[in-house]
Amino acid sequence: MDKVFIDGLEIETIIGIYDWEREVKQIVRIDLEMAWDNRPAAASENIEKALNYKEVSKRLIQFIGDSEFLLVETMAEAIAEILMDEFHVPWLSLRLSKPGAVRGAKAVGVMIERGSR
Repeated sequence: MDKVFIDGLEIETIIGIYDWEREVKQIVRIDLEMAWDNRPAAASENIEKALNYKEVSKRLIQFIGDSEFLLVETMAEAIAEILMDEFHVPWLSLRLSKPGAVRGAKAVGVMIERGSR
């Protein structure tokens, strides 16, 4: 299986359940792998046949930047839905983290896998 990945995409957003988190933008970090058959794009040199990681990144930056989720779990599910519905990704593995959210930890968050390989 071919994969297209985005590693370490950082986006500022409102995220969290505590009062102070509702007032201050925090960074969320996305590490993403998406199944995609890269052979048609490679054979034709046609970006229209590729999974355009720039377009995926722009869509996630816009969506997450404008959102105000309480839970990273909910945000992760929304991201998966966008990727599968709008970009027709058949399978994805997503790691969504909040750097510095817990004292003593580099980051905390969730990892999800959706779709079929």
